[in-house]
Amino acid sequence: LNELDMLLEELYIEATIQSHPPTTTPINKPLTPPPKKKTVDIDNILDELEETEEVPEKLLSETFRTQASSEKSDRSSPTVSATSAAQQLDDLMASLVGFQVDQRSKPTSPTEVEPPKQTNPNDLDAMLKDMNTDLVKQGIRAASKGICGACGKPVMGEVTTALGKVWHPEHFVCVVCDNDIGTKTFFERDGKPYCEKDYHKLFSPTCAYCVQPVLGQCVTALNKTWHPEHFFCAMCSNFFGDEGFHEFEGKPYCRADYYNMFAPKCGGCMKPILTNYISALNAQWHPECFVCRECLAPFTNGSFFELDGQPYCETHYHLLRGSLCSGCQKPITGRCITAMGKKFHPEHFVCAFCLKQLNKGTFKEQNDKPYCHQCFSKLYGLPNVG
Repeated sequence: LNELDMLLEELYIEATIQSHPPTTTPINKPLTPPPKKKTVDIDNILDELEETEEVPEKLLSETFRTQASSEKSDRSSPTVSATSAAQQLDDLMASLVGFQVDQRSKPTSPTEVEPPKQTNPNDLDAMLKDMNTDLVKQGIRAASKGICGACGKPVMGEVTTALGKVWHPEHFVCVVCDNDIGTKTFFERDGKPYCEKDYHKLFSPTCAYCVQPVLGQCVTALNKTWHPEHFFCAMCSNFFGDEGFHEFEGKPYCRADYYNMFAPKCGGCMKPILTNYISALNAQWHPECFVCRECLAPFTNGSFFELDGQPYCETHYHLLRGSLCSGCQKPITGRCITAMGKKFHPEHFVCAFCLKQLNKGTFKEQNDKPYCHQCFSKLYGLPNVG
């Protein structure tokens, strides 16, 4: 700007000399320039110079003539030559024009800058297509990063790489729910991406108890999979210890509940039979429980008598059936005599006083005892019938 002021002052001096030619008297001192004017606005000067392009040429021609007359009159004058001034003016004008263009191209204030427009993701394909078409028309071909694994179109700009393919970010979605995967965890099956929820729902093992996918540790039993916290006794809900579990109709049971519910019951104590047992009378028995139901004596010789589905020794069997000799208290296996509501071996049906065998059933009864006629008469004073 200082150079421009100096150049304008020189031009002003030259124009003054031309309008008032110097006298023949030699000038020993350089003319004193007029007082400095206020700084001229650069933009106004540039506008005036652009409107009148011929003014500098006329001004330069006049400057040439003035400079020539001035050189003849006084060679010692320090006035700048017209050629040098014109060259400097041309250089300065070129730099100012470039400076002005740069200044006008910049926004004058931050408020004048328009914010970028928001792009609708649904129109992204159309925008990319239009942009690619415009670039091709201008002879510029954008480099494609590959073919999208979903839509089969070239991928330019932002790209997602997964499963050995490239994808438009908006096209890399779950094949089941169509939700964007983005940077979330996903799973692959048969070359297709699945979100975590749908993958586990379709392909993860299902818990046999809660029917939900088993994502972490699992228990495999009974040809099924279970969450560890869901594998417990189907009856008491207690977890299985070192003794393991027992299965019935596809359900797991602890040892105690399994035997209580499904193990055969002893015909004597009605408790589960866990080990050895005796099968008799259409039932199973603990060995220690298979005894006479009356005297609890074991059957040493392996034989027993059955009455109403229960085992008895021979004595109590005949006692309960009334086939026990009332005289010897032993079973009657052959002929027997029935008298006084009791049964006797024939040899054991005798007079209670003389112990003679009572034949042909002729006897007298007194106090639930049999007597012959003679002993009965003697004891109870009845006349002897001869």
